[in-house]
Amino acid sequence: MENQKSNSSLKAVIAVLAVLLVGSLVYIFKMSSDVEIVQTELKTTMTEKESVMKDLQELKATYDAAIAENTTMSEELIQERDKVVKLMDDLNKSKGDVASMSKYKAQFLALQSNMKTLMAENEGLKKQNVTLTTQRDSTVVVLGESKKYNEVLVGQNQELSKTVEKGSKLTVLNTKTSAYKLRSSGKQIETDKASRADILKVSFTIAENQIAKSGDKTYFVQVIDSKSNVLGDKKTESFGEKSLTYSFATTVKYENKTVNVSQDLPGKDFAKGTYFINVFDKDELVSKTSFTLR
Repeated sequence: MENQKSNSSLKAVIAVLAVLLVGSLVYIFKMSSDVEIVQTELKTTMTEKESVMKDLQELKATYDAAIAENTTMSEELIQERDKVVKLMDDLNKSKGDVASMSKYKAQFLALQSNMKTLMAENEGLKKQNVTLTTQRDSTVVVLGESKKYNEVLVGQNQELSKTVEKGSKLTVLNTKTSAYKLRSSGKQIETDKASRADILKVSFTIAENQIAKSGDKTYFVQVIDSKSNVLGDKKTESFGEKSLTYSFATTVKYENKTVNVSQDLPGKDFAKGTYFINVFDKDELVSKTSFTLR
């Protein structure tokens, strides 16, 4: 009986030990599996972290290249690039667990979507700028050609104006001066002796000019004797900074046809020698002559 009891107890102990052994083996197997799963998950998350970091670096490089082009969107591009840089910094500091990696991947996808939108807008602006630059260059060329053409026209107009101005000036011809003795009857007898002269007769002709402006024309006549004295009225007229002392002024009604002008200059005790007669249109000398009294 005792032997049977001993065998039964031994069998029970062996059974318990067997159960414990099987439990231990199952536990060890499960722990090994869990370790492998954790290692696999860690390896996967580290790979994902590196992948996301690489994607972020490429995203940053894309923004850097676009910013370097210095478009009108540069400020918006810089702001988005800074967001990418901040996310890279946060990712670098993270432990790389599954939850955080999911968050970082979601943020990356959002930034990538914004990048695609901004890049499309930037490309559109670049194309518009190319078009505007081409149009501007064409406009500059056209304006340059127009400017040159206008300069030519201005030059031609100036030359034409000068020609017209020159052509519209009146020409004074046949300026003559003679001395006369005045009889009591009023008859004038020409003389070349200073002692007999009572008046000097100055005459000139205004030539016909169809493009000249018609109307009253005033000429200033200056008679200078052999002693350099201005005879007659000896009045002085100012023309800007210039002044003219003249013997008499004569006003003629000009109607674009030839006009003969003649006027007497009374005097006495005329000096012997050469006299000089100058005809002025304002301050411009338009005709001159001389004669001699003996």
